[in-house]
Amino acid sequence: MQPLNIIFIMTDQHRCDHVGFYGDTFIETPHLDRLAESAAFSNCLSVNPICAPARSSLLTGKYSHQIGTLGMSGDLHPQHPTYPQALQRAGYYTAGIGKFHWHQGWEWSTPKGKGHDLVAMKHETLACGFDHVWEVSGKQLVTRNYCEYAKLLDQAGVLDAYRDWSNEYGRNHVDVAHQTFEPVAFPFEEKLYVDIAIGDQAIQSLELRPKDQPFYMFVSFCGPHPPYDAPQKYLDLYQDDESPIIPDDRGPISEQSQARIHRLRRSYKAMIHVIDEQVGRILDTLEAQNILDSTVILFTADHGEMMGDHGRVQKGSFYKSSVNVPAAIAHPHYSGRKQIDKPVELTDFTATILDVAGIHPQEALSLKWPHFNNIVPSRSLLPLLSGKADSIRPYAFSECAHRGVWNVIQNERWKYVKYLIPHPDEGGVTFLFDLINDPLELKNLASDPTHSVVLQQLEQARRDVLDSTPAAQTRWVRTL
Repeated sequence: MQPLNIIFIMTDQHRCDHVGFYGDTFIETPHLDRLAESAAFSNCLSVNPICAPARSSLLTGKYSHQIGTLGMSGDLHPQHPTYPQALQRAGYYTAGIGKFHWHQGWEWSTPKGKGHDLVAMKHETLACGFDHVWEVSGKQLVTRNYCEYAKLLDQAGVLDAYRDWSNEYGRNHVDVAHQTFEPVAFPFEEKLYVDIAIGDQAIQSLELRPKDQPFYMFVSFCGPHPPYDAPQKYLDLYQDDESPIIPDDRGPISEQSQARIHRLRRSYKAMIHVIDEQVGRILDTLEAQNILDSTVILFTADHGEMMGDHGRVQKGSFYKSSVNVPAAIAHPHYSGRKQIDKPVELTDFTATILDVAGIHPQEALSLKWPHFNNIVPSRSLLPLLSGKADSIRPYAFSECAHRGVWNVIQNERWKYVKYLIPHPDEGGVTFLFDLINDPLELKNLASDPTHSVVLQQLEQARRDVLDSTPAAQTRWVRTL
């Protein structure tokens, strides 16, 4: 049997209620909906709801505390085996297009253009397991990094203008009352818009790939991450937004802040529309090459976006709007459009990709030495598609070092949050939500004595995760 081709499509800061394939959502995404032909996963948690940790965990199949990327700083250590390396060894041609974000070695105060030169260090990215890469830093990170997208802007003579525009747009903030972002139409040629450029490069890579071997392609879009900069023609498609903003238990959200959030949500939808259109172009290319029926397509995001819910914006929060991600698979051997509500984790896509290729994830992503490099919590989703398993894990785990340090344990009913290092603005150290009776996560039951047994069980589950997944030991000194 010929190996299946694999395409992994990813978005950045994409809420799970802003795709169409779950049904009761706030946007139509006809092309993304096609990616749920086999299954959509409604209870998928990012293992760390900020960019670099989530993406580094996806590359390795391990939790961010295992690989030293708990927060948005530092670079992924190159010793960790990656799934593209395993695909290469199995005979796949591998290509990566778009945002990777495995390197974050500069401080936030770094001046314009003084970050990483990702074009010059392309060999290091290729060493992660790729035959071809066209790397994009990210919509805001292009102000410091030089990447293939920066090179495209440079060749068009607008790199400095783009960087100045992005810097003037504003700074990220986590509180709705202090964020000042406004939707502003992309001020340059539409063909230079980052997600359109990524779509172009993905199609070009499909056309130029070797035709005598199976291929894997990672297509990682930069939207709907800020700035809220959809090209004008897409922004014009969304005139109003009336989606509800979840209340903040710390105090009322001002009418001014609510109005701004609704303006941002309008552009947020427009940015998703751009991505949906690019996904349609990719699907059309696969059909034109007569390989759609021999290609598995997976889709998810690195994390969500609070967008005013609970009085918060951006990511890094334990609430659903930030930590849950859209997740779907279109596999030619499985149809039926299942809606799966069992708990799964973002890095389960890592094991799934390897499983599709006939590769054992645990073996491919492990090192025998140094200690603790052979612990891989990623689990394949294919048994859920085939019906061979009803669930692949009893609960999902997430963690983050952003405004304190916290862990989450979540199953189909309960969500438990434990702050290891508290933050004064978050309103507590321990949270327990009944997701069936309180899907908006409005009532913290942690201090309710009637739920003490549940709280103890989930705390034990949290400890079990941390106890069984210690940090991998690193090495760099040469041996004789």
